[in-house]
Amino acid sequence: MRRTFLPLIAGLFAALSVAMPTTPALAQATQMCAADLNGNGDADDPGETAACEITSLGQYQCPLQKVSCVQEQDGAYSCPLGEQFACLPQDGGPACSPNQCANLAVTPIEDEPVPDDPGVPADGAVDADGACLGNIEIFSGRAARCRPAGLRTTFSNCCKDKGKIVKDGMGGSISSIGTKIAVAKGVFTGMKAAFTAFKAGATAGQAASAGANAIIVGIDPTSIAISLAINFMMDFLLSGCDQQDMEVGMLRGSGMCHEVGSYCSSKILGICVQKARGHCCFNTKLGRIIQEQGRPQLKSFNGLGWGTPKQPYCRGFTPEEFQALDFSKMDLSEYYSEIEARAQADIQIDMKDKIDAYMDVIGH
Repeated sequence: MRRTFLPLIAGLFAALSVAMPTTPALAQATQMCAADLNGNGDADDPGETAACEITSLGQYQCPLQKVSCVQEQDGAYSCPLGEQFACLPQDGGPACSPNQCANLAVTPIEDEPVPDDPGVPADGAVDADGACLGNIEIFSGRAARCRPAGLRTTFSNCCKDKGKIVKDGMGGSISSIGTKIAVAKGVFTGMKAAFTAFKAGATAGQAASAGANAIIVGIDPTSIAISLAINFMMDFLLSGCDQQDMEVGMLRGSGMCHEVGSYCSSKILGICVQKARGHCCFNTKLGRIIQEQGRPQLKSFNGLGWGTPKQPYCRGFTPEEFQALDFSKMDLSEYYSEIEARAQADIQIDMKDKIDAYMDVIGH
């Protein structure tokens, strides 16, 4: 297993000739401002946030939508945007801006907490006869979020799909979503260790070894597309994405997440500078499909649906609810087509292995 990881990671680090991107000046600013320049209701697009400029008098002014002030007959200057906006001295003459600066030491960026939903434990307490003492949930999920491009992600899209990384066949359909999350966290931990070693001056091979040692613990190599996962992690390390962004990205790209909606996760002076997308992520693609098509059949979900983007409602079905589902009304073609494609690929691999073995036997 270790030999499988090492060349993959070493190749990536050998090809990587740049270090982590430098921190943007915006992130180092003591005062900043934001403005909805395109009129879409938020300021999470590039160019809609800026570090405030300091004037010769030591005052801060927002450069967004800044205009030159007009000199009146009495020699005083006035702001054409309105008298409520102060004219401050600039190298090119007094100017004003309609946008307020926020002192980040006094008024920091307001961040919504990251969803902390471990999901339903796979194994709960049982009585002497082995009967479950807790609530049984079938195809239960976990609430999580990823963030599209915005201020907090250094304008990188942390919700991007990178293909099917986590394999659907890992574990039973009723096993804990935590199993899949453990895989995502394992890749994150391993690649972070490798990149830390690389930045500290380790060779590509040494960094690969550090990453392999961290990834190898507790991960079944048949459960994940390792090369895709490592490339995916490299993208994330070179952006402002965090661990949950990566977890959702891996599971979402593997078809295991239902997107509930979008909400504002970071604000400056009440202006949204970063959005997030709330999801319910499941242990298998089949679980996500049955949840999406089964919930509308049950009255118990009518009032709650999927919850809200900020607080997704991801519980599984009770045994009674699951028995009440009418599977004849469900379209499972998305799942069946994948099974057929996977089966065909497995057959081709099996045939190739048999042919190679035969050629070895006859000496060709």
